[in-house]
Formats: sequence, structure tokens, C-alpha cells
Amino acid sequence: MNPTRRHTIVGLTTMAAASLTRAQQPTMLEKPSTPAHLSLTAIHYEIDFKPSPKRLYEAILDQKQFTAFSGVPATIDPTPGGSFSQFGGVIVGRNIELVPSQRIVQAWRPARWTPGIYSIVHFEFNPRGAETTMIFDHTGFPAGDYDSLDSGWHEHYWEPLKKFLA
Repeated sequence: MNPTRRHTIVGLTTMAAASLTRAQQPTMLEKPSTPAHLSLTAIHYEIDFKPSPKRLYEAILDQKQFTAFSGVPATIDPTPGGSFSQFGGVIVGRNIELVPSQRIVQAWRPARWTPGIYSIVHFEFNPRGAETTMIFDHTGFPAGDYDSLDSGWHEHYWEPLKKFLA
């Protein structure tokens, strides 16, 4: 059966719209895990930042600041139970526990994961003079995602956040 002119136009329009939608979506490259990391389901960092715990806490939970440091749209409800969507919807979740200037605990997931699958991210902000040591744990993610998540935290959070707060 040969497609009609209408079917061809509708098909091309649909393909163009899908292509445009994909082009508007930010891309975060997935890095396959090395054999040594295949079974890992937790990440731990202790990272020093120049600003105070309050400033760091606010940069992570304020959607305007998050968008500014990441360069990609974010929607963040900075209340306990509030939802968030970061990097144009690539990362989504809910705030579980918020202690201003001290702690953020979130149910966190890339949108590509099977619906209903969440991991836990835990940011702890410890003052060190005028600076901050952030203790960060990401737990409960699927085996095989370690290397992709590890590089993603550095590339999309820590490096741009340090530049933004400098």
C-alpha cells in the first residue's frame, strides 16, 4: 500500500516534531560502568566549597540559582515533600528532609529509569570557617549506573557549582 500525500506529510511532520523535541532536551551522556564498578550502588564524596553552608544550600534548592549554575531549566519546590525537575526534566524527584543550611535529603531519579525507581541523595553541609565541607552520599541506585552517575555529579553539579559560587 502506497502512502497518500497526507500520510507522507503527517509522517514527516511527526518526525520533525520528534526531532525538535529531542533537540530541545538536554543530553547527559551515559557512561557505561567499568567491570570494577558494575555492582556498586552508592557514591560518597567529601567536597570543599568556598561559600558558607547557607549559600551552598540555597544554590542547590533555589530554581533560579540551580538554572544559573547548571545552564539548564530547573523547577524546584524548596519545601519538604516538594518536587523538583532539573536539567529540563532529565532528573526528577522529591525533597524528603530539609534542614536549612545543614541538610538536604532527596528521593532522586533520572527520568530514564523505570517509573517508581528512586535512589536517595543526601547533602550534609558542615561549616569550616567561612567555607563548607559538603558530605554527599548517593545510595540505592541500580547496579551498573555508578560510572555514569559519578561522572554526572562532577560534570553537572560540582564543577559548575564551584564556578557559580566563586
